[in-house]
Amino acid sequence: MIIVYHQNNKIVKVGAKTKNVFSEKKSIAKNLIEIAEEFPQDLIIWSHISLEFYLNVEKIDEIFHQEKIMASYNLSPNNFISDTIGYVDSSPFLKINKEVSYPTWMMSSNVGGIHASILLLLKNQIKIDPNFDYFLNSIARLGMSKGLLCYSDPKLLKDCPQIFPKYKEDKNLLFRFVKQHYKTRWIFLLFLDLFLYKRILAVFPFLMCFFYKKRYLKTDTFHNIKTESKNKVIKEGTIDVIIPTIGRKKYLYDTLKDFSLQTFLPINIVIVEQNPVPETITELDYILNENWPFKIIHIFTHQTGACNARNLALKEVKSEWVFMADDDIRIEADFLEETFQVIKKEGFEQITLGCYQPDYSSHKKIKQKFQWGSFGSGCSIVKTENIKTLSYNMSFEFGYGEDGDFGMQLRNLGYDIIYSPQPEILHLKAPIGGFRTKHILAWANEKIQPKPSPTVMLYKVLHLTQEQIDGYRTVLFFKYYRVQKTKNPIQYYFNYKKQWLQSLYWANKLNS
Repeated sequence: MIIVYHQNNKIVKVGAKTKNVFSEKKSIAKNLIEIAEEFPQDLIIWSHISLEFYLNVEKIDEIFHQEKIMASYNLSPNNFISDTIGYVDSSPFLKINKEVSYPTWMMSSNVGGIHASILLLLKNQIKIDPNFDYFLNSIARLGMSKGLLCYSDPKLLKDCPQIFPKYKEDKNLLFRFVKQHYKTRWIFLLFLDLFLYKRILAVFPFLMCFFYKKRYLKTDTFHNIKTESKNKVIKEGTIDVIIPTIGRKKYLYDTLKDFSLQTFLPINIVIVEQNPVPETITELDYILNENWPFKIIHIFTHQTGACNARNLALKEVKSEWVFMADDDIRIEADFLEETFQVIKKEGFEQITLGCYQPDYSSHKKIKQKFQWGSFGSGCSIVKTENIKTLSYNMSFEFGYGEDGDFGMQLRNLGYDIIYSPQPEILHLKAPIGGFRTKHILAWANEKIQPKPSPTVMLYKVLHLTQEQIDGYRTVLFFKYYRVQKTKNPIQYYFNYKKQWLQSLYWANKLNS
């Protein structure tokens, strides 16, 4: 491990063995690249000189438990990239919970670290900016979608009372960053949103950003980085499966058969069978009529809804791990065994797996592991102790957003979610069971129908920044215009405004 201390955008102190490659005349980023060339097997830590005695060296191995991790911690009250980036970026990685380790591409020069091997892969792909903060944010923003694992982590420091000054908001820098890291159309939307919601007419930054080239990373940039986590996340190695089901007797049977053939068998399978018809009984006779190599815990309820069903099932989980499954999936015999190999290698306790329908084109499938912005309630394996205080928010029942909300609950406890393309799950998307009834939503008979759906709005209110909500409002305004009946733009604007307020009203009502 090499520790580099800096001040005023220059390195002022380094570890003893790097003295020969350190130069005060070069930028911090340039020095880091040269240090990485000299010591390609080392982890490189950067820190502001004032934080030297607060650096939590004992936690470094825990934070950087594999080579693909980049982490930092920001002691300023705002981020280097302005919050108005939310008009452009709708991901859950902007509203950072600074109390826990939280996935984000928003890096800070205050304190952080990255492995030398990562810097060497990037030195010819990303320009070495003189501004160290810009360089770090550029690496993380480009690298995150390609498999670089990026975090804000308070464990980098211990007992630190210091607060750094606010970053000065720079519109030129903001437009430049958007131009270099997002599709070109977002520059125009950023310009529009700044005027609509901030009453800022950023003409000069808008025009100047076109002089900058877009930045790219090769898709396979990090494929050859050796991944062998130091985290020992598997102890007992036991797993339970939870499956909510309604009217899919045959499909559920095939799913259970697949589990019975696993080379690594689950201990328990919790089935929550729903049937809204009063006085009915279970149709799953094969649960008792056949012998299964695992215990089946069968819950029968007349209350429908995936949130309620999953909550009932989670209460019955006893094993170290839990696989959240659907009732119409097919898996190979080595599925669970292979998944545990991925978990052991990567060192993560939440993993969402590749889940595709039979006709999905293979060339469209995601090829690399990366930090997932959502959560798959029918294709994820998580450590049971991490979700023992969590439940699916019943406000999302019969709507959209419960998966994303559950994922956000995990992140806000400090648990990241990794997407792994392998092993795959085949999702049959079976027809709806014959006795299902359509749930009548509370706002179904309103004269002014909410837009977007109140549960979609609820997710955004709970987990996104105000700028992200406003940015979504603008995008939806243009998208919705193409598919609705009112073509008079002025009339459409006023109708849309009423629908948006109606959605916000119902989202707040659901939340309360």
